[in-house]
Order: sequence, then structure tokens, then C-alpha cells
Amino acid sequence: MLVTCLCCGSHFAGPVYEIKDYLEYTENKGIWACSKDKSLPSPYLATLRALIQAAICMTFYMYLVPQYPLTRFSEPIYYEYSFWRKLFTQYMSGLTARWKYYFIWSISEASMIISGLGFTGWSNSSPPKPQWGRAKNVDILGVELATSAVQVPLVWNIQVSTWLRYYVYDRLIQKGKKPGFFQLLATQTVSAVWHGLYPGYIIFFVQSALMIAGSRVIYRWQQAISAKNSLLRKLLTFTNFAYTILVLNCSCIGFMVLSMKETLAAYQSVYFIGTIVPVTVVLLGYVIKPARPVRAKVEKSQ
Repeated sequence: MLVTCLCCGSHFAGPVYEIKDYLEYTENKGIWACSKDKSLPSPYLATLRALIQAAICMTFYMYLVPQYPLTRFSEPIYYEYSFWRKLFTQYMSGLTARWKYYFIWSISEASMIISGLGFTGWSNSSPPKPQWGRAKNVDILGVELATSAVQVPLVWNIQVSTWLRYYVYDRLIQKGKKPGFFQLLATQTVSAVWHGLYPGYIIFFVQSALMIAGSRVIYRWQQAISAKNSLLRKLLTFTNFAYTILVLNCSCIGFMVLSMKETLAAYQSVYFIGTIVPVTVVLLGYVIKPARPVRAKVEKSQ
């Protein structure tokens, strides 16, 4: 089958898809059912777009990787850099590695679209347009310009994040209670084990739970500020954006180098700032508890 030939890598690299959808696709049922009045949309234009995106991503990766190789973190010259240069190197190394994943997922997206499995139905616009949401696994600008760490799982490895939320996160929430850090940490730990039992994966995903928790605290502070004070709200939005960039790119080194020794050495080279900052913000969240927005109180009374 075409999907087996072109999409075999997706079983390992993503996007994740439900077996129910796959069976309906192979049997031409559900949204894939065809009739005289109904036919499946042409996948070629969407496939071409995904292939162009893949080519651009690979171009960026091939250009950047010689300048920011992962071996840099095991070279003595890296530890001679100033603090700010080390921080910049970690950011650029993370950015460089992400282009590789953007390329892989763009190729997978193209294969799922052209096979037809990526089709998710028609839009409500007039005229309706075909949607290929099942194939999409990353929103590049959404990742790089995320204004909150909470947004990152929604735009990075999208289908896996959806799976983890539905099968892990939501099922750990007790009835009548709000989700907390435990559900977040458990979900990220499952994701770490899914990736592999390397120390770098475990450290990164545990730290990512702290990163998201800290971002939620900043968001609560932002929401507590009156809409009239737009300048302060924008300042906190920028703070959350900068916080996300800093913690994400310092933390992701562990995801890339994998070994315990190299991960801790890279973290230590920037004074564990990617760990200390989110922990500090989370602790401040227990001290600085903003009042609920007035609008929320009104809605609650209604």
C-alpha cells in the first residue's frame, strides 16, 4: 500500500495516528468513503507545500550544523567562552537541532498527505477546503515564537502531545479537582520513557515540566493585571516569551547530548540557569498569589 511505502517512517518519527483511523482509511470508510457525489480531495498541492517546507528546513540545518555541532559541548574551547557566549551557543545548538526535526516531520507530513491518511475532513468555509490536520506534527513559527512554554506542546510533536494529553494527563485528573504539577510531571515522565531511557531525556522532560509550571505562574500574574494597564501586561507577555526561550534552549541540550556527564556539564556551564529560573518562578508563585481577575468573579457569580 502507498501509505506503507511512503509513511513507514511515521511509525517511529510521528505523527501518531489512531489505529481506528488507519483501519477506516484502508477500508475507505468514514471521511474516506467515496460516492458518486463525494470524492476525496487532491493531495498534490498540500504535498508540494510540505515538501518545500522540508527543503527549506534541511537547507537551514545543513547551513547551521557545521557552525554549531553537538560535539562543541565536549570541546575544551566551549568552556573558555564567556557566560553570554555559552548561552548563545546553547540557543543556537537547540535551534539548529530543531531544524532537523522540522525536516523529518515535514517529510512525514508530505507522505501522509499524498497517501490520503492525513485527510481530516473539510473546513466550514465557503467553498470548503480540505484539511490535513492528521499529518501536521509541528508549527515552526509557533515553536520559535511561543509566548508561553504552555504553548510549546501544542505546536511541537503535535500528535504525540495530543495522545499524551488524552491518554495520560487527562486520565490522571481526579473528578472534582483541578490538574496540578503531578499530572504534568507524570505526563512528561511518560514522554521521556517513550523517547528512551537515556539520562538526557529524563532530565530534559522533568525540567520541561518545571518550565511549563513556571510559565503558568507568569501567565497568572499577567491575567491578574487590569486590562487598562496594557504596558505591564505586554511586559509580562514579553517576560514569558523570554523565559520560554531561555529555559527551553538551555534544557534541550540534555535532549540532544543524552549522556549524564555531558548534560550536567552543559547545564553547569551556564550555572544551571535553565533549572534555577523555573524553580524560582514556581516558588514565587506560592508567595505572590495574584487576585483573580474581576471578570472571572463576575462570571462565577452568574
